[in-house]
Amino acid sequence: MSDGGVFLVTGRLVLRRFTMGDVERLVELDGDPEVMRFLTGGRPSAREWVEGELLPQYLEHYRRYGDLGWWAAEERVGGAFLGWFEFRPTREGERGEVELGYRLRRAGWGRGYATEGARALVRRGFVESGVERVVAYTMAVNAGSRRVMEKSGLSYVRTFHEDYPEMIAGSEHGEVEYAVTAGEWRARSGILGA
Repeated sequence: MSDGGVFLVTGRLVLRRFTMGDVERLVELDGDPEVMRFLTGGRPSAREWVEGELLPQYLEHYRRYGDLGWWAAEERVGGAFLGWFEFRPTREGERGEVELGYRLRRAGWGRGYATEGARALVRRGFVESGVERVVAYTMAVNAGSRRVMEKSGLSYVRTFHEDYPEMIAGSEHGEVEYAVTAGEWRARSGILGA
């Protein structure tokens, strides 16, 4: 396991703060065309961008929000890097609504890691962090990500279309929004006033 501060531990995962030592892990993750398929059409993220813009943005979120941001995901046993989870405010300076996201290496696909991490973040957001609404977005054709959102307690809200500089396969079907409020989550979880 890397030296970043541990944020959340689940049955099989450790979510921790990113450090500048994670550049290569992120470059490798974003270098897999299948991982990036529904994001960039398969194009990798440049190392210079990861090191100069992406990681500094992650570190700044820790400074500003503490418990809301991007979290490196590692296997609890063995410490293998799996990818990341996003749980950050949708509006600058506000904590009421957060966006849930995840990007995992192919080695972690189909093993329930995305659902496990997402559920744990949603629970923590509603129980400990004062979050009022969790929202998530993906391409309409990304069935795997949509299943994770549903299994994590979010419900379909809408389909919408964005203007992107470059079209990628499937983008003509639009993007989907899923969401859950604290009240809905408590009702589904059987938790009163948590």
